Amino acid sequence: MSPPARTSRSHDNHHSSKTPSTSSKVQQKTDKTPTDKPLTDGLDVNNYTKWTVQDVAAYLKSKYLKEEAQLFSKEQISGVLLPDLTEELLGKMGIKTMGRRLQILQAIKPLRQRRDLQKGLDVFDRMKVFNDPIHGHIEVHPLLVKVLDTPQFQRLRYIKQLGCSYFVFPGAAHNRFEHSLGVSHLAGLLAKTLKHRQPELDITDNDVLCVQIAGLCHDLGHGPFSHLFDDLFIPVVRPNLRWKHEQASVKMFEYMIEANDLKEVFESFGLNETDLIFIKEQIAGPLESNKKVYKGRSKDKSFLYEIVANKRNGIDVDKWDYFARDCHNLGISNNFDCHRFMKFARIIEVEGKKQICSRDKEVGNLYDMFHTRNSLHRRAYQHKVTKIIDSMIVEALVKANDHFRISGTKGKLVKMSEAVDDMVAYTKLTDNVILEIMQSDDPNLAASRHILENIHKRYLYKCVGQTQPPENTIINKREIPVMLQEIAVALSEEDLGGPQLTPDNLVIHVVDLNYGMGAEDPIKHVRFYSKGNLNQAVMVRKNQVSQMLPEKFAEQHIRLYSKLRDRDSIYKASLCFKKWCEVRRTKAKAGYVDPELTPAKSPSAPHEDEPAAKKSRTRLSM
Repeated sequence: MSPPARTSRSHDNHHSSKTPSTSSKVQQKTDKTPTDKPLTDGLDVNNYTKWTVQDVAAYLKSKYLKEEAQLFSKEQISGVLLPDLTEELLGKMGIKTMGRRLQILQAIKPLRQRRDLQKGLDVFDRMKVFNDPIHGHIEVHPLLVKVLDTPQFQRLRYIKQLGCSYFVFPGAAHNRFEHSLGVSHLAGLLAKTLKHRQPELDITDNDVLCVQIAGLCHDLGHGPFSHLFDDLFIPVVRPNLRWKHEQASVKMFEYMIEANDLKEVFESFGLNETDLIFIKEQIAGPLESNKKVYKGRSKDKSFLYEIVANKRNGIDVDKWDYFARDCHNLGISNNFDCHRFMKFARIIEVEGKKQICSRDKEVGNLYDMFHTRNSLHRRAYQHKVTKIIDSMIVEALVKANDHFRISGTKGKLVKMSEAVDDMVAYTKLTDNVILEIMQSDDPNLAASRHILENIHKRYLYKCVGQTQPPENTIINKREIPVMLQEIAVALSEEDLGGPQLTPDNLVIHVVDLNYGMGAEDPIKHVRFYSKGNLNQAVMVRKNQVSQMLPEKFAEQHIRLYSKLRDRDSIYKASLCFKKWCEVRRTKAKAGYVDPELTPAKSPSAPHEDEPAAKKSRTRLSM
């Protein structure tokens, strides 16, 4: 190898000693023309987002992209827009060949990396560390700290994560505040995992930050006692209003930015109006209700919308945090390991859209996740005492609604039901509302005070029976008034030996239990990949996993409660409920029997040939 190299060098030296080569002439000419400076002279590459349209064009020309530079000038692309450029957008600008589009992205990449490195060092210096009982020590981005330190976010300290469950489970004292912090942490963890595992996805630091902010702010709109407010209270006091806490979260997020002058703070961390749209879309979906189009991120990054609130299959970081946190505080075991899922998460294109997929061997772990959800609903969220306390608090709030006022915008006094339209008033509406009612001397609130005092004294409405609808029958909750009337007159006065019941003294709950997608198996909406082919997404059918998985993924329970606690009223309600169940061809269970346990036969009368080992007192009904 060395002799030819020496020959080549001696040949070059021989040429240079006689006539200068063409390239040498060009170099000499360049050296003699001091006015010809590099096109990027004077451009601060560390602050490329401040470049003008002319600066961007000059930079592209220096990278031998002269025609593209003209297109950028025509479209008025300044430095602040460079981070948002994708191959798709470049195509729309008229840059037809993929090769040229990739060249532009490659030219921009070093600018992003240089700025991200500097920004990363600055951010690292200002990180805060929180010690969370579920996730341990977690680092919180300085912009998230700015959000945390606002009255709108601090309000979540006074809203119980599990609403009225705290009246039943003493450990369920955790609030929306710490849950939101946990969701933000897991959202950032999953986004960063995907970014490092698949660099070709072009997940930016801004993408990760937006996902973290969405996780932090996704529950800003919850009202007193969490889901009680939007699922039970608002439908009674404003039946024509289609309102959910996700909508309120977006409104509260906008109000929080405005009230605390955070727009400039967001911009100082490189977030623009498109990023704010992206954050709000992650919380509540497309902002235009009549369209299913996301504007915050391009189609290439649609998978980012599946991190905080996954509308495709329900596998998202919101659930991961509340599974772990609720189980920890309720004393229930959690069988799902979200960190293992993240180890195997991968983005694969499915039917033209990129989505989060998992390894085929992880399907059992995901069934465990949905089983954990079902278990929490059965044992805690839909607990019969929790649900009747829900009903009693709603009844108290409804009675107080016309008489209890909250100061809103410009000091205007509004009802609780009107606070959802006024974020100034809504910021002041928390679980503390029941304490304010109980401590009030207003005679108009006497009826509400009486109900709330009964809750604290444990004078609760009594569960007198429960049943399940006949097979293949679905009960619509709009049928409840009719069902109440039917039960009240199920037996005559002669049969009851006294006056019939009145529907006003009865309460019916229709409880839906499922795996999160109604009667569907949610795993049908998940795609998996194999070890041998990382980029091909496939379905895994239930019978390929185990023969012991559920055949059905949803069921309903019907519970009847009596508002009157005297023995005669409870007895009458029990008889009427049993009669109604006979007519409906369902089996009634006494109110005090746990639906998951079946009483054994009397131990005093076992079969004489039965071995002693089989004389079980109870059995678990699967």
